[in-house]
Amino acid sequence: MGHHHAEGHPAVAIQRQPHPRQHQHRPGSPKAFFWSVVLNSGLSGLQLAIGFGFGSLALIGDAIHNLGDVAGLLFGWGAERLSTRPATARFTYGFGRSTQLASLVNAALILMASGVVIVEGVQRLFHPVPVVSGPVAWAAAVGIVVNLLSARLFGTGRSHDLNRRAAVVHLLTDAAVSAAVLASTLLVGLLGWFWLDAVTAIGVGLAVAWSGWELMREAFTAALDAVPPGIELAEVDAALRSLPGVEDVHHLHVWGMSTSQTALTAHVSRRIGSLDDMELLHRAKARLAELGIAHSTIQLEPPRQREEATAEAHPS
Repeated sequence: MGHHHAEGHPAVAIQRQPHPRQHQHRPGSPKAFFWSVVLNSGLSGLQLAIGFGFGSLALIGDAIHNLGDVAGLLFGWGAERLSTRPATARFTYGFGRSTQLASLVNAALILMASGVVIVEGVQRLFHPVPVVSGPVAWAAAVGIVVNLLSARLFGTGRSHDLNRRAAVVHLLTDAAVSAAVLASTLLVGLLGWFWLDAVTAIGVGLAVAWSGWELMREAFTAALDAVPPGIELAEVDAALRSLPGVEDVHHLHVWGMSTSQTALTAHVSRRIGSLDDMELLHRAKARLAELGIAHSTIQLEPPRQREEATAEAHPS
């Protein structure tokens, strides 16, 4: 860990091996990314053609968001492949952080797409354009099906991976967008309220912007090595302190090595002779695994070294 320790009191450190549950095969990967890209590319082309051909700005907005889906999925797919590459002499932590960067890019794409739709929607309010509801309604319905199917391809493991969840946020949001477009198009066809298409486009843009902002905020905190969602630092500290013979825990750090792997480093002061070092480390690793921490480095110190570490950190 890079800290000096007094002679006769060697520190003990151990690197926890990945927990099996956190490295199991991810359902639908990489086929989920491949088929989602194919389906959404085709859907975007269809919606753009019908949107421009039959006058629906809401459907064009949906298509723009779908194009953002395609770009975001490509970024996410590439980042996930990079994250599996082994560490090198220069990149000693590997390339897992690329998934966090991809999540930031995805969020930026969502925000840009929403801005385009909102601006165009406001302009269209003052200059309504006739909408042919039949083809637009069918295109919106296809959008619902394609996006829900694409989200389903990612399986149930997506909740533990920000990068994959970013892709699913794209897809589920666009399914909701398509549903809103379908509803407004049916009303336009029944009532002839062409301005409703512009209002729907603005609403779609605002909803997309909100989802993009939430994703941006979460991805940004992950990039700053914040404690990952779902893990409470106080709970981790208490779990280590509850182990037999542990007197104190300090220099405790928890962060995300990628969007799906969590790491921990800690110094643990324990009573000499209270419990065998390896047994204590074994129990600590097992407890941390239950909390979802895949990689942990724990440095054991006797109580006297805790006092020395405090003196070094806070010189008089």
